[in-house]
Amino acid sequence: MIILIFLLLFTITCESSPNPTIFEDINRHQEEYVQRLKEWVAIESDSSDPLKREEVIRMMHLAAERLKELNATVELVELGSQKLYGHDVPLPPVILAGIEKDPKKPTVCFYGHLDVQPAKFEDGWSTQPYNLTEKDGNLYGRGTSDDKGQVLAVLHAVETLQKHELPVNVKFVFEGMEEVGSNGLFTLVEQRNSTFFSNVDYIVVTDTLWLSNKPGITYGTRGNCYFFVEVQGARKDLHSGSFGGVVHEATGDLIFLLNTLVNSSGHILIPGIYDAVVPPSEKEVEFYKESEFNAAKIKRTFGIRNFTYSAKEEILMRRSCYPSLSIHGIEGAFSASGTKTVIPAKVTGKFSIRLVPNMEPSVVINQVTDYLKEKFAERKSPNHISIKCVIQAKPWLSDIDGPLYLAGKKAIKKVFNTEPEMFRIGGTIPIGSHFQEVTGKSAMFLGIGGPDDAPHGQNEKLSRYNFIEGTKLYAALLQELVSL
Repeated sequence: MIILIFLLLFTITCESSPNPTIFEDINRHQEEYVQRLKEWVAIESDSSDPLKREEVIRMMHLAAERLKELNATVELVELGSQKLYGHDVPLPPVILAGIEKDPKKPTVCFYGHLDVQPAKFEDGWSTQPYNLTEKDGNLYGRGTSDDKGQVLAVLHAVETLQKHELPVNVKFVFEGMEEVGSNGLFTLVEQRNSTFFSNVDYIVVTDTLWLSNKPGITYGTRGNCYFFVEVQGARKDLHSGSFGGVVHEATGDLIFLLNTLVNSSGHILIPGIYDAVVPPSEKEVEFYKESEFNAAKIKRTFGIRNFTYSAKEEILMRRSCYPSLSIHGIEGAFSASGTKTVIPAKVTGKFSIRLVPNMEPSVVINQVTDYLKEKFAERKSPNHISIKCVIQAKPWLSDIDGPLYLAGKKAIKKVFNTEPEMFRIGGTIPIGSHFQEVTGKSAMFLGIGGPDDAPHGQNEKLSRYNFIEGTKLYAALLQELVSL
């Protein structure tokens, strides 16, 4: 009888605890994983710079070789070229790959990107951005968190499981143009929906951060409409000594227009912009109230004096569940060091509006265009304005009660011994909504980045803890998916 009780307890313990062999294997290989990340970070795959496009392409081929080493079937899909500054610049290929052994088992598709934002040491980095540097448990370098480290964590998880048993079929979609709009990927997803995606059951996007040091799952993102508003004055730049005070200056007109968009509290002043916004549910409000988000720490890390809201849940909801408008810069005005007494002939203001569910980009574009034209008419300037929306990305919201999210929660519980934080993010990852709309499959954002990783900024990093435990998380997720 005692033996039977012992065996029963042993069985229950084994079923509810992680596979120690797999997790120990990941721990043993972590130095190898960090070295591989160092090799990937060293490739300056900045997709915004035409002169570095070959580096992006090289990065895609390196990832393809890594997948082949995992015995994946790999296709590098060529997307042609794009016109930049009057030249044809090749687009990097998209990787479509798969490890499929049992059609009776579910198939999960992971998405990630291998291009990065621009980075220069002289911009304020404390380390060389393309030379992975470990300090105080953090791995510093461009792309560590966004998104090379997260992609590698998935591949390392698959590699480890293959030594034992890969519990499900796995597919991969990796691109090299995410940071500049995912050129060509949306059409490719539509073209391959009936082939590559036909047997995919779940889609997991590995390109997000946690709200706090507690692991979390993202179930929604904001969309984005990015605008250029151009003001044209004289045909060429003028001398301020000769023309100052007697002409309508384009820069003054532009600053006037930009100043009418949003008030000092962040409230957007464009009429009708909030009409379609649905406030977060009571359940969501509770998610944010229970979050371990540390506003004081974030302020210290980024040098922010104060947020526009004081309550933690208000900060989190305002940056993810409501629209926001940010002014990004002015092109054409004098911005170099020193002095230059010039009146620019043409200037372009750049701003974006983050959209939330039910806000349609086409409606927002009309609202912005009508409002700016009305305000410019009030200025009574003879100058000419043009308004163009250069990015249209829809928001995304998923069903958190589905089986994929159940598996994600169980995986986090298994690895971190805690319930995950559930949240929406304020950023825009357009491919999430596109995957869901085109394929009709459940999508989940399961990232492993920390809240202070500073992707897109100076000193981007990924902690070694998140990198290694995140690898275990993806391994646990694949194990949980087989039981759905």
